[in-house]
Amino acid sequence: MILAILLLAIAVIIVLALLAAAGAGKLARLDGATYPTALTRAAVAFAAVLTLAAAIATVLTDVCSDLVY
Repeated sequence: MILAILLLAIAVIIVLALLAAAGAGKLARLDGATYPTALTRAAVAFAAVLTLAAAIATVLTDVCSDLVY
């Protein structure tokens, strides 16, 4: 059960990262950026979302490890 929840959470994070990247790329193109520049901005947005998710997971791991059952 825990594995299924973990895989679902990872899938949701990846989908959110892809949506953020697509939005950033589209906004860059609407702003007049070239395709390589828009792709770079999309990649930066994708990496930023994944980095933020990793940081949140690290904090939650530290907090949850301190809980006493």
